[in-house]
Order: sequence, then C-alpha cells, then structure tokens
Amino acid sequence: MSQTIRQRIIAELRQREVDLYQIAQLLGMTEKDAIFHLPHVQKSVTAQGGRLLVRPARCDGCGYEFTSRQRLSPPGRCPKCKQSRISGPWYTVKLRGQPEG
Repeated sequence: MSQTIRQRIIAELRQREVDLYQIAQLLGMTEKDAIFHLPHVQKSVTAQGGRLLVRPARCDGCGYEFTSRQRLSPPGRCPKCKQSRISGPWYTVKLRGQPEG
C-alpha cells in the first residue's frame, strides 16, 4: 500500500531537517503545495504524540532571526533591513520515544 503525501512528508521530516524548498523537491511538488500540507502534518504528528519542530527562518542580509513567528510558511522579507533574502524555516518531526537533537 502506498503512502499519502502527508505520510511521505512525515517520513522525510523524521529523517532530516529540511526547508520548504527541499520538501517540495523531494516529493515532486511546488512549495505552495508543500506549505498547504504542513498544518495537517503538524496535526497528525501531534495526534501521534510527536511534534513538528520548526527552526526559525533567518535573514541572510542582516542575520535577523524570526524567533517569534507562529506561521509555518516562510516570511517574505525582513522587518529589520527590508531585504527578501530569507533562509528557512527548517522543519523536522520528533515522535514520542525518539531522541531530540
């Protein structure tokens, strides 16, 4: 039996930390499609007793880190220097009993 797209995303996120672009490339979809699935992935993982961990996006221009951002999608531009050279955010899944780190 084949996995659903969301199951495939969870499987990838359990193995390594990736950004939205990498998720899209690994699964052959657009970044817009990948971001659509992330809230559902978060809900599924939480129901399994795990967590979707998000390492904050960072501005490549000034180094500003988006630590207080609640959205799963990447920001469009930096509020500090107004540049749009943003890296991340990066996502990973940790299930119950799986060590963090």
